[in-house]
Amino acid sequence: MSDSSTPLRLELRAITKRYPGTLANDRIDLRIAAGEIHALLGENGAGKSTLMKVIYGVTAPDAGQVLWEGHTVQVRDPAQARGLGIGMVFQHFSLFETLSVAENIALALGREAGTPRQLAPRIREVSQRYGMALEPERLVHRLSIGERQRVEIVRCLMQDIKLLILDEPTSVLTPQEVDELFVTLRALAAEGCSILFISHKLNEVRALCHSATVLRGGRVAGHCVPARCSDLELARLMVGDAEGLEASYAKSAGGLPRLRVDDLSWRNKDPFGSSFEHLRLEVRSGEIVGIAGVAGNGQDELLALLSGETRLPASERERITLDTQPMAHLHPDARRALGLAFVPAERLGHGAVPDMSLADNALLTAFQQGLVSRGLIRSGKVQALAEQIIQRFAVKTPDAQATARSLSGGNLQKFILGREILQKPKLLVAAHPTWGVDVGAAAAIHRALIALRDAGAAILVISEDLDELFQISDRIGALCSGRLSPLKATAQTHTVEVGSWMAGQFEAPQDAA
Repeated sequence: MSDSSTPLRLELRAITKRYPGTLANDRIDLRIAAGEIHALLGENGAGKSTLMKVIYGVTAPDAGQVLWEGHTVQVRDPAQARGLGIGMVFQHFSLFETLSVAENIALALGREAGTPRQLAPRIREVSQRYGMALEPERLVHRLSIGERQRVEIVRCLMQDIKLLILDEPTSVLTPQEVDELFVTLRALAAEGCSILFISHKLNEVRALCHSATVLRGGRVAGHCVPARCSDLELARLMVGDAEGLEASYAKSAGGLPRLRVDDLSWRNKDPFGSSFEHLRLEVRSGEIVGIAGVAGNGQDELLALLSGETRLPASERERITLDTQPMAHLHPDARRALGLAFVPAERLGHGAVPDMSLADNALLTAFQQGLVSRGLIRSGKVQALAEQIIQRFAVKTPDAQATARSLSGGNLQKFILGREILQKPKLLVAAHPTWGVDVGAAAAIHRALIALRDAGAAILVISEDLDELFQISDRIGALCSGRLSPLKATAQTHTVEVGSWMAGQFEAPQDAA
């Protein structure tokens, strides 16, 4: 889009950033014009997040120049970036969980923006206008992961911004919400706001972005106009070898029922949360069941009930069974002993302890796999497991002693999923398995899930990514306000029907079969 007549909003010249053992950014050049929607593409670990942190003042470059509206600047911290007119939504959220939505936004905008009570009407107006409804009074720790991302996006949209940086902003939005967000972003661009858009959803990049810069291994691998490229061409620029990225998987009818949720009624004490009435769900051995839904419609509650973080009284223990074994009353470790593995929605802090090593994080859920003997940790076996995960799932990290926090989001996701899969579970429950993961890593995760399914495991995947669910699921359904739609064979339904289920247009109760 940019040409000699369009003024540059941001220009990076030869930006270089080193970390111990890693050259994250190697002489990167980037130009974004006023009113341009510019995509930044690349594999996990390609250097995208580091470059964004340089622009936003979180990280100082070791070499190179940052030019803002034609003038050289040193962005020392995010406050200075916001003062220039730069807003950013990080992939990992920066919210205070014990504060309300309005209190978080008030803290981010500063005292001059007003008190939380004064900001509340505007928060409602902005969030509704952009199709991301929020209640300003709700506490953040009560919000789903999708709703937390809405808070971050709305916080930026309430600022007087000239450059909006969005890191995977559509990961937890429905297709309808994505369309609404894109309308907003196009309107912002038409008003002169520049947008730097980071996404692994290549169809979205092609639909939205005027131009793209592709990073590979910390360097600029190329530039392109996304609308003139196919998804496969963009993927080749990102990963070099696009083999296996367009895989289609044969569907499976499954075998005997493995997970059963039988007439489960559960009342949520949180008035803003979802409850369940007569919920029924069945997942068979050798099949993948996909559950779609707009964030905040009962996904988190269902995951907690299945994982054991929320338990039912012993009198209700048969409401959830694994291979006919009652487990609704059991703690998480007892459910793992029965053959359950679990990938939570939030990988940093829930799926992994940020400041612990990868080896120690492997031990956390796999300790029942012969890693502990007579109360003592078998360090060699723990190290071997971590190294096996890293090698098999191509996790980019210096070694198994690196902290979980030091990995990119996609690489940490591969490690967490690999940790669960290598335990050879009877049942795997996975939330958003490829959220924020590049196309190459997503393809590897999908292949691993299919291989686990073909080995006889039952797999339940909860995701907002309909394309992913249709690609890997054998049967599919949707949650809306704690109600579960019918489960249909994926080949016998389509995105329009599932989208209507996500809006609550179906008859209940759901038939488990």
